[in-house]
Amino acid sequence: MASLLDPDARGRVILVGAGPGDPGLLTIRAVEALRAADVVVHDGLIDPAVLDYAPEHAQRISVAKSRDRHTLPQEAINALIIAHVKAGSIVVRLKGGDPFVFGRGGEEVEAVRAAGLRVEVVPGVSAALGCAADAMLPLTHRDWSSAVSFVAGQCKGLTEQNWAGLAGQGRTLVIYMGVTCSALIADKLMADGVAPDMPVAVLERGTYADARAMRTLLADLGDMVAREAVKSPAIIIVGEVVLLSDAEDKLKALAQQAQAMTGVS
Repeated sequence: MASLLDPDARGRVILVGAGPGDPGLLTIRAVEALRAADVVVHDGLIDPAVLDYAPEHAQRISVAKSRDRHTLPQEAINALIIAHVKAGSIVVRLKGGDPFVFGRGGEEVEAVRAAGLRVEVVPGVSAALGCAADAMLPLTHRDWSSAVSFVAGQCKGLTEQNWAGLAGQGRTLVIYMGVTCSALIADKLMADGVAPDMPVAVLERGTYADARAMRTLLADLGDMVAREAVKSPAIIIVGEVVLLSDAEDKLKALAQQAQAMTGVS
């Protein structure tokens, strides 16, 4: 079957991952899809320079979401996409990061298929991978971490989520959408046995020019987020690999924090 990027194939949707922010991280295939678009239905955090790859005549529709407040519910977004596809448009559904990593891309694919329409997915650089690379923070390392896990950290349902075994020595935990609940997340992890002095990084606006990479200990996570006035988009990384991005000096600083917290000299 021909690719849905075939310019002669009308009436379909292409889910495109826009990456974590920097337009330079778009894939070639993502740019090709945008250039073919009649309609671009995009998330709120998409860099305007990404939208510039779409033709001038292409309709741009923002379905921006913020925590606990959606411009459109997911069902309405699905219906919007389907309506434009049925009208014969090439619809690019542009999503931050990767469509299939906390991007509801699976739900949208299901809805389009249920309507009997054609859909293709163009993967993107996920926020975890892009932001960690920008901060020079490896998520795995032969000496420090042989496993990495990704979880959603929204407050709703947080206590019901089972994260047992996901964080600790030799493991890396990446938490999406966890800034607002950072103090509760720290309490949850420590209650599950993760050491209070486990290194933690908060990566804010990763890959952008104003990105910030902040490091502390798990017990200080909530306080640091408040102290530094961290804003979304940001991800939290828990694990010993955090030290590798800023090695010796940061290791000493975190050790001093641990001593102050425990009263050990």
